[in-house]
Amino acid sequence: MTALVRYRTALLLRSQRWLAPVLLYMAFLGVGVRAGQPVLDSLGYAAAGLLPVTAWLVQVCVTQEPPAARAVVAAAVGGQPRAHLAALLAASGCAGLLGAAATAVVLLISEPTSTDHRAEVALPSAGLAGLLAAACCVLLGAAVGALCTRPLLHRRGWSVAATVLAVLPALVAHGSPAKYAVTGLVTGSHTGTVHVPVLPLLAAVAVAAAAATLACRLTSVRG
Repeated sequence: MTALVRYRTALLLRSQRWLAPVLLYMAFLGVGVRAGQPVLDSLGYAAAGLLPVTAWLVQVCVTQEPPAARAVVAAAVGGQPRAHLAALLAASGCAGLLGAAATAVVLLISEPTSTDHRAEVALPSAGLAGLLAAACCVLLGAAVGALCTRPLLHRRGWSVAATVLAVLPALVAHGSPAKYAVTGLVTGSHTGTVHVPVLPLLAAVAVAAAAATLACRLTSVRG
């Protein structure tokens, strides 16, 4: 599986189809993150942007091979489910690295204070909360991407439309782990309190695992 994930990651990087979502995310950060802003607000903003980017990367990674190449890879590794899971892991891993880099940049340039600049914020705790919030958004984005592309949706037009429609509820709907993680950062910034989103992360892991399991099982039926 490790070699298969490396293969999927290499395909993604060489295809250069990752450029569009990554550049979009960088532009998103350039608009909303400034040096000297409260660190928790900026961490929440950076984490939220990862959800649609991850969904996009998952779609790119899952659909980057023609059907004949997918069949050859599946035959070599013991079935379509393993090959599909490797694609999901490769895209999620790339998104996770992007989120970690963004979190590090935010910690370096942001002010470790509350929104009103009256209370100090501990950077180690803020960094941990930011990383976990980013992980929540990456996992939810991976779930959205897995459910809005093949094998559930084969037509690219329907896949893109479903992803666009699903991203916003995944981020703002009541009960969304990503919403709770990001909201915890933003509301905590008002008083300088760091809320580490452990429970939202566990919920996001469960959602992503369920989506990946469903998608991988369906590859044997729908391809």
